[in-house]
Amino acid sequence: MDYSTILYDVEDGILTITLNRPDRLNAFNDVMLKELVDACDRADADDAVKAIIVTGAGRGFCAGADLSKGGDTFNSDARADRESGMRRDGGGVLTLRLYELKKPIIAAINGPAVGVGVTMTLAMDIRIASSAAKFGLVFARRGIVPEACSSYFLPRIVGISQALEWCYSGRVFPAQEALDGGLIKAVWEPEDLLVEARKIAMEIRDNTSPVSVTLVRHMMWKMLNADHPMEAHKIDSRGVYHRGRSADAREGVESFLEKRPANFPGEVSNDMPAFFPWWDERKFS
Repeated sequence: MDYSTILYDVEDGILTITLNRPDRLNAFNDVMLKELVDACDRADADDAVKAIIVTGAGRGFCAGADLSKGGDTFNSDARADRESGMRRDGGGVLTLRLYELKKPIIAAINGPAVGVGVTMTLAMDIRIASSAAKFGLVFARRGIVPEACSSYFLPRIVGISQALEWCYSGRVFPAQEALDGGLIKAVWEPEDLLVEARKIAMEIRDNTSPVSVTLVRHMMWKMLNADHPMEAHKIDSRGVYHRGRSADAREGVESFLEKRPANFPGEVSNDMPAFFPWWDERKFS
């Protein structure tokens, strides 16, 4: 698939996806949605991709939904290019795909991130930002509501009180406030942002089993909604049992004892344990 709104670049096992509509501050539209979902599918199928970084071209990360259609931007019934009636929220389609991703993903938020520009990152694993970044959960100021499954993700990341204050007010706030509120992990100067993002990605790439990382990702995300620690114990036990018999586990121990870098043979495309996935796919209805 040829991309017109994103760039897809794999270098040394690290995929960088760049939102690439800089003339519109990388505003999100239907084409970008389709291309980002395709990029996720492509990355999951490629064992050469060990980690993913998402950033923006130009001075913005993502200014939110493309508002070029004016007052009816969010009115599905007024759109001539599709059937009228209730349809799935595009941001939610994207974050649900990110939620099922098999690769670790880092948001390197280089500039303004507003609306879906913020909420798309909530299903990413690690968020760091440039000191030039600004954030806005502006939905109530546009007469709509939070989207992209953010009513699920945001309170789990920053707590219910902080999530509500940001969404009630809809105000735009600086990177330092996002850091203080727990939305992002770190703030870096603009010239250092991608360098630091790559450091995180390289630490994963160079030292860990890709199969183990995939399992860790889903164990952590899926357990956010568990009703008892026994649910985690069930998955932990299966994971330790199956991984303990793997060539990766043997290599991990032997490389440690021999004081050398590990060379894990397992591949996400072929070597996931039989119990994965252990959850039932949720349907939209």
